[in-house]
Amino acid sequence: MANVNPNPRTTVSQTRVILSYMREGRAITPSEARRLCGSDRLGARIMDIEKIIGYKPLRKMVEVAGMDALGNPVKKRVLSYWLRDEDVV
Repeated sequence: MANVNPNPRTTVSQTRVILSYMREGRAITPSEARRLCGSDRLGARIMDIEKIIGYKPLRKMVEVAGMDALGNPVKKRVLSYWLRDEDVV
């Protein structure tokens, strides 16, 4: 699927921020991507990193604390992404 973002500069900027974060040896989740650079599409940015830069980030499901629609605390399962050691600067 092609990136249909009407503002490709935002996409490039978000991808750079996410890649820089992961190059520091950190894992990133969707909520961290939203906080860091306003990205609501972490999966799409990871796909950009794979296709454009050639890195294949590792991924696993993790549980994070969240809230349901009524404000009750719940645990959510989300994907967490990180780079292999050889890709970390």
